[in-house]
Amino acid sequence: MFSFFAASFATIFSVIDPIGIAPLFLSLTPEIAPEFHVRTMRRAVIVAAVILYAFAAVGRALLTSLGITVAAFSIAGGILLLLVAIDMLFARASRTRGTPEEEVEARASADISVFPLAIPIISGPGAIVTVVLYMSQANGDVGKIAAVLASILIALIACYVSMRLSGLLIRVLGETGVHVVGRVMGILLAALAVQFVLNGVSGYYHALAH
Repeated sequence: MFSFFAASFATIFSVIDPIGIAPLFLSLTPEIAPEFHVRTMRRAVIVAAVILYAFAAVGRALLTSLGITVAAFSIAGGILLLLVAIDMLFARASRTRGTPEEEVEARASADISVFPLAIPIISGPGAIVTVVLYMSQANGDVGKIAAVLASILIALIACYVSMRLSGLLIRVLGETGVHVVGRVMGILLAALAVQFVLNGVSGYYHALAH
């Protein structure tokens, strides 16, 4: 049970990347009055929580209704997470967190809490895929389901703290420090992504054998 929690937490935390959100938050809020910062952070985290917990609740049923096997989703999810990990390793802005055009639109928006902070920066495709994968692997086990839900909560709390202390984090770590942390998490995420693909291939051939 602990190993499942550790794996789900490490993957969800790495994909959401709370440390990497700090410079993004600062870059998106230069013209927002300080008194609105907390409200923006709070709303972004709440909306992201609603999205991730909604997919945690209905993701498995959605796959079933579309005729998608867990093995196929595991392979596809692993490939997507590997692409996210590669971007982290090369300190590139992941396109799963938005395109340059979307960033320009966000800067012109009066309220960035829902877009792009909540989605796709916090609860982007990578995070959604990861949550659905682990909920599928939980397979109805109450303890494992609780582990996934707790992992989401901890990661979101870390996002809020990171945004709240974004100025301090950037001063202490600097851009280089943030990239170093991102690269370390990228290595971990890449290994987990490959494991997802291997699990999917193994599950596919196991299903064929039976």
